Amino acid sequence: MSYENDYQLWLNQENLDETLKARLLAMGEIEKEDAFYRNLEFGTAGMRGVIGAGTNRMNIYTIRKANAGFAQFLLGNVGNAKERGVVIAYDSRHFSPEFAMESAKVLATYGIKAYVFESLRPTPELSFAVRYLNAAGGIVVTASHNPPEYNGYKIYDETGCQSVPAEAEKVVALVDAVANVFDIQVKSEQELKEAGLIVMIGEEVDNAYIERVKSLEINRDLSKKDLKIVFSPLHGTADIPVRKLLKECGYEQLHVVEEQSTPDSDFTTVKSPNPEDPAAFEMSIALGEKVDADILIATDPDADRVGLAVKDPAGKYTLLTGNQTGAILIHYILSQKKLQGTLPAKGRVFNTIVTSEMGAAIAKSYGYDVVSTLTGFKFIGEQARLMEGTDYEYIFGYEESYGYLIGDFVRDKDSVQSVLMCAEAAAYYKSLGKTLYEVLVELYETYGFYREGLVNITLKGKEGADKINRILSDFRQYTPTNIAGQSVVKVEDYKESTCTDLVNESTVDIDLPKSNVLKYHLEDGSWFVLRPSGTEPKAKVYIAVISDMMEKSDAQVSKIKEDVLARVNDIIA
Repeated sequence: MSYENDYQLWLNQENLDETLKARLLAMGEIEKEDAFYRNLEFGTAGMRGVIGAGTNRMNIYTIRKANAGFAQFLLGNVGNAKERGVVIAYDSRHFSPEFAMESAKVLATYGIKAYVFESLRPTPELSFAVRYLNAAGGIVVTASHNPPEYNGYKIYDETGCQSVPAEAEKVVALVDAVANVFDIQVKSEQELKEAGLIVMIGEEVDNAYIERVKSLEINRDLSKKDLKIVFSPLHGTADIPVRKLLKECGYEQLHVVEEQSTPDSDFTTVKSPNPEDPAAFEMSIALGEKVDADILIATDPDADRVGLAVKDPAGKYTLLTGNQTGAILIHYILSQKKLQGTLPAKGRVFNTIVTSEMGAAIAKSYGYDVVSTLTGFKFIGEQARLMEGTDYEYIFGYEESYGYLIGDFVRDKDSVQSVLMCAEAAAYYKSLGKTLYEVLVELYETYGFYREGLVNITLKGKEGADKINRILSDFRQYTPTNIAGQSVVKVEDYKESTCTDLVNESTVDIDLPKSNVLKYHLEDGSWFVLRPSGTEPKAKVYIAVISDMMEKSDAQVSKIKEDVLARVNDIIA
């Protein structure tokens, strides 16, 4: 058992953290194997895992190893990395401040200046701060919307974008080359601060970031005093910046869910701090009903995702999907800029291969190109960088997973920006006597009834990882021919970089980085995607349908879900 050797190596370390040693001694065989059967890997959003002892856990030693590799990468690949330094932010999770300072100490020991935020900050502000300070890179310690037992570590390049595969692979190679995490030398925090290698930052960057977000307003003179907003940061980092932003932009009726405004590593008021989960809106709905709010908004712990709930015709609050919110925002931004005569002559909208085409249809109706990337906002951030110096302007980027970016002075999804634009859209349509729900229905009637579904198949541990691989392998080897009464007409295999037309029996290459993702197109225009999550022990099934009737679309989503899950269950039974 190879994991046993690593377990013993950790257990026999003389200076091992006492808490971690106690955890090791208490491990059963299954937990021991899961903690040591692999090293934490960089997925779509960096390194993320359960906090605890082991190579497959988040702890100060895996953090040191990651930073040793990142430091060597910076010194060998980024000009003036020592002087320019790295910006480090963190969220409200267990050990986030400790992991952030541990990261700073490792980098500073290598001679690289570390700019550390004095307290928790949103992930998008970190992305902004990298370019604002002309830093060589950035780090965020966060597990985003994962359960409380998780934490994570994300690295950013000098443009404020999460590291894309070509760069991340170099970092991973250097991380993997660290033979023994216990040999990594780290100087004391006090010594490094006195040497000017660890510098604390805060208010100056905060103010600069908020001013840039405010510049995104389209209808600045719009009356906002009548719009009633309920907001919850879900115990995360968005409370202070969102309150400040909305107040300074003139929103007078902001009602914050106070029970969820305080940072809380255990997220005690929610089962999961995920704005995609309707259960995370329970307190917001209660407050919304009390104050008769027009919209409810919630952000995840590191404030890169945002969920929006609006009133339906019966007056009940309905949580919009990420695709629906994205479509509304695209429509609002483009329609208002057209009215003002400020639409760029050339521009691009970005989504991902698992995003509904509704937003793309809206963007194309305004004459804009739509570019689909792999899942992971780093690919959208990369596209924003690639447009620099061209005739094209960045218009909007989004993922179905509740991530949006309006202004590319940030190169990651930004819930603070998104909160502002959702509020402005709601205020504008309220002035016309419309709710955002009514706007969505109008978009359906104009562009078609795009409906979607998402199934999360949670499979934990080594056995779960093996099952996820088995699911993808089986679908890859035995292509389904008929799903939900529809023939499969095209298969996109992003691991093999091929797109196969089953009708014409032809294959073309896909010009995107390789990823273990399969996408199946059906003859009626529907599609579904299978992919393993890059941040959680899950296999995900994405489903998208379009038809001329809401009921027809919803029924087809259900049929596809039923057929796909029946096969998945047969595979893992």
